[in-house]
Amino acid sequence: MDTGRPALLAGVTDWTIAAGVTALLLGSGLSGPHPDGGRELLGAALLAAGGLVLAARRRAPLVVLAVTGLCAAGHQAAGFELLAVSYLVAVYGAVRAGHRTVALAASAVLLAVLHLVALVTREGPARDVVTQARSTLEIAWLIAAFAAGEAVRQAERRAEEAERTREKTARRRADEERLRIARELHDSLTHQISVVKVQSEVAVHVARRRGERVPEALLAIQEAAREASRELRATLEALRDDDTTPPYGLDHIPHLVKRFRTTGLEATLTIEGHPRAVPAAVGRTAYRIVQESLTNAARHASATTASVVIDHRPDALAVRVDDDGRTSPDTVPAPGIGLLGMRERVTALGGRLHTGPRGTGGFTVQAELPTNGAS
Repeated sequence: MDTGRPALLAGVTDWTIAAGVTALLLGSGLSGPHPDGGRELLGAALLAAGGLVLAARRRAPLVVLAVTGLCAAGHQAAGFELLAVSYLVAVYGAVRAGHRTVALAASAVLLAVLHLVALVTREGPARDVVTQARSTLEIAWLIAAFAAGEAVRQAERRAEEAERTREKTARRRADEERLRIARELHDSLTHQISVVKVQSEVAVHVARRRGERVPEALLAIQEAAREASRELRATLEALRDDDTTPPYGLDHIPHLVKRFRTTGLEATLTIEGHPRAVPAAVGRTAYRIVQESLTNAARHASATTASVVIDHRPDALAVRVDDDGRTSPDTVPAPGIGLLGMRERVTALGGRLHTGPRGTGGFTVQAELPTNGAS
């Protein structure tokens, strides 16, 4: 999911609001009664600072709350009798972010400070009436800002809760479908593989008891049936329990390469970089890539040699499998289920996959699997 665009839009919105509030404060302050000289410059600077700091209200709502409060007290002390609009926006942002208690306490302190400033700076018989009316207006606006922030916070909270509920529902349905597939595999495929496995083992046993030479094809069928049985059992365990990690990963690649040597394929394994633990999904995908590549080399390309290179890079795991099989235009393998499966696994991790004939003959499979953010 691309989060860059929403973040950019939010930043533009914040700066637009900050610029609008700043223009409103400066326009209202400088067009009405205001002091002259240095106090005018100080008050205008505080008005501008209180408005511009609102651009950071999402990232640091409490800091913005404090700065706008100080600016409000400062520009009133300088002689600018204005409603602290920037502070009201900061209160809204702080409450929306969940800092209700801090916003309430800060507002009470600011009201007291503004009241004291008004008592000190105003003179004449109307001082108490003006101060009381202004305090009442400020309290009303603070309540409105507080209520608006709380309303938006509650709405966003309900939306997040609804999204979590949808995710739970989708996960439950996925779990039910996974269990259904596991039952289907167990009831059909497991039985058929077991028959092949038992029959091949019986045939090998009978041939050896008679002292006959066991055909290589029969031994290959026996080993393939055993491996298929193990893999199917691991797959069923993974389907029945999403937290169960299938027992295949980087640690099993050396055994996989060694097993292919028994089929007549001269396979080698090279580990480069600094070996370290990788996410389980990355390890499983690397194992499947090596397994599918060596299987294609041995069974379909009539290869005699193959090299496997596992390169541990700072932010990725690179896998490369080269063989010397036939790669004429008529023999280059079409993208069948195996290659499509590899590509789907790599794409799901955000990686890259390249497959094709080598310039010096043979076939190559190269994958780069990111290790940051995978699981």
